[in-house]
Amino acid sequence: METRVTALPKLFIGIDIHKRSWKIHCSTDLFPGKSFTMPPEPEKLYEYVQKHFPDYEVTTAYEAGCCGYSAHRSFESFGWKSLVVNPADIHRRGKERHTKTDRIDAQLISRELKDGRLEGIIVPGMEREELLSLFRRRNELVKDLRRIKCMIKMQLLYFGIKVPPEFDNDHWSHAFRFRNWIDSQQFNYPTARETMASKMRTFRFIDKELRDVSSQLRAYCRKHFKEDYYLLRSIPGIGGIVAVGIIAELGDLRRFSSLKHLAGYVGLVPGIYQSGATSVY
Repeated sequence: METRVTALPKLFIGIDIHKRSWKIHCSTDLFPGKSFTMPPEPEKLYEYVQKHFPDYEVTTAYEAGCCGYSAHRSFESFGWKSLVVNPADIHRRGKERHTKTDRIDAQLISRELKDGRLEGIIVPGMEREELLSLFRRRNELVKDLRRIKCMIKMQLLYFGIKVPPEFDNDHWSHAFRFRNWIDSQQFNYPTARETMASKMRTFRFIDKELRDVSSQLRAYCRKHFKEDYYLLRSIPGIGGIVAVGIIAELGDLRRFSSLKHLAGYVGLVPGIYQSGATSVY
């Protein structure tokens, strides 16, 4: 009697990814498998699978984090199914909530993957991911600018220099008169003068970087996301940077089937606790 393979055996790989090493747990649809540590190189994992699990249908999963999506893209290039999962979506039973090691994390991911309880997050394309990195760089610069402005005002207060009322507000970054006023302040010793000069050099550098990055973001979206960019700009209250932020953070809004779907994606989901006749929203 002739026998035929009707289904490929399945391999489930849970990975706890770190910068210097990966903790791996491999299990099949028949056996619980084993855990081991390996260098953080997708090609090494591919060689291991080819050697020990040839002709298996491979599915991998790891938690979203600082290591990004490069491993995910490598796994998909091998022909594997790959998931990047939200750490909060990995179910932990009873005592598992009180124990955490890299090995346990890899085992949990592999188990949840095998049981079919994991859903991957949406992995952005390379273009949107790199656009998002530049947009978040702008957010960093905004925070840095706010911080150095506070430091300058704090230093003036410390030296007992009163800021004129027309300059004492939160929108002085574009007021060159205020910058010139700070530059013109006289101090008893050159060390105080250098303190303020150093802070102002930092302020001017960050301010220029912020303007340059903002201009690059707007120009890129006008060129590469022209339709969506100008469509968003047509909405009252949405300017160039907000439009860039929506494109970078959310991508193509057409993938959301409803406003509720979009609200759930960004986390604007109301909570409810109901017991008997009492409800708390």
